[in-house]
Amino acid sequence: RSDLKHTMYSTSKSVTATAIGFAVAEKKLSVSDKVVIFFPDDLPEKVSTNLADLEIRDLLSMSVGHEKENATFIATSDNWVKEFLKTPIVHTPGTKFLYNTPATYMLSAIIQKVTGQKVIDYLQPRLFEPLGIQNIDWEVDPKGINTGGYGLRLKTEDMAKFGLLFLQKGKWNGKQIIPAAWIEEASSMKIMQDLPKGVTTRDSSDWHQGYAYQMWRCRNNGYRADGANGQFIIILPEKDAVIAITAEAPVMQNEINLVWKYILPSFKDSKLPKNAKALTELTAKSKSLATPISVKNKASQWKEKISGKTYGVYSSTRALKAVKFEFEGDNLNVSLTTDSVNHMLKFGNGTWVENTTTKFGPYLVARARGNRIGQSPFKTANSYTWLDDKTLQLTLKYIESPHTETIFCAFDGDYVTLDFQNIFNKN
Repeated sequence: RSDLKHTMYSTSKSVTATAIGFAVAEKKLSVSDKVVIFFPDDLPEKVSTNLADLEIRDLLSMSVGHEKENATFIATSDNWVKEFLKTPIVHTPGTKFLYNTPATYMLSAIIQKVTGQKVIDYLQPRLFEPLGIQNIDWEVDPKGINTGGYGLRLKTEDMAKFGLLFLQKGKWNGKQIIPAAWIEEASSMKIMQDLPKGVTTRDSSDWHQGYAYQMWRCRNNGYRADGANGQFIIILPEKDAVIAITAEAPVMQNEINLVWKYILPSFKDSKLPKNAKALTELTAKSKSLATPISVKNKASQWKEKISGKTYGVYSSTRALKAVKFEFEGDNLNVSLTTDSVNHMLKFGNGTWVENTTTKFGPYLVARARGNRIGQSPFKTANSYTWLDDKTLQLTLKYIESPHTETIFCAFDGDYVTLDFQNIFNKN
């Protein structure tokens, strides 16, 4: 929906890079600045030549020189800057591409170091307010630094606004918000990815067209902000177009292929005339769209047996201690009790029932220290259906994220088996 913010995952990276662009314009730093100068207290005992030579531009272009991405420390350490700086830099900075979320985090840490503000606060008067972007949030690390490479939540329209700012070379409503030179610099190819072994052509991949500053170059002479499971802001200068997409896509190349197959051919070389009728129809269509739901089903014989009953839970991997089912008319209330909190959820039969909940849903970065701390209660839309006489399916859509969680409840005498499934653990 147009009023809901949405988990951006790595689309956040392009926004973090834009904060660097503002700082460059304000002469607070330069992309040629050495990274080590900002963190004298967090350097390893011995600073290697490659670490000493590492520049902000190398962070921006994902060419730090690491052999592999070291993201494990976000789950184990409270000092992410220190852990990044002690990761060996094997290759000369600027010479080899490696997608590296901790590199983006370092950009965020640099912004906070030179401005005294988190990235989200620094960008508030410079980017978010001019573009009318409101009611957003951004995760922080254990030291209160925005995570940079992920963790931002925007509305889909906000994504489109950000893309339009780039399409318009930094102008918004006729005013130059950020220098056009930065937009050109940030969106042009800086380094080319190595092709996987056995692959001889780049023609079919949008992940092997080169990389800019925290943006991917893509086919059809476009470039994009890009987040896990299909969050895209695609800018196509030759078509004067921006395409903003949110999704839960397991194969993102398949998703972007649909853009090239169906949307790209629909663009014309000249402006389309205004069409009030078509706009009205489109607005009505967009408001009517909804995720399909299971057909309202007959109650199982288990409805009366389980209503009001609490089941203890044994699990070697979850903190869940008990679950309680209680039918209230056609709705189902489910209580999930952990060792520290009780999560209450309501499910509709043949309809979506909206909730706010403290229960964390599926999340790609769920292992990070302090993940989602400080965010408001999560919004869900829930429904239930009986798959058969003794199997209850609970569907939770976390509607400010890409993700759906499905809980299968299989009843057998005095026992129930719970199976939590989502995009990250499906076989």
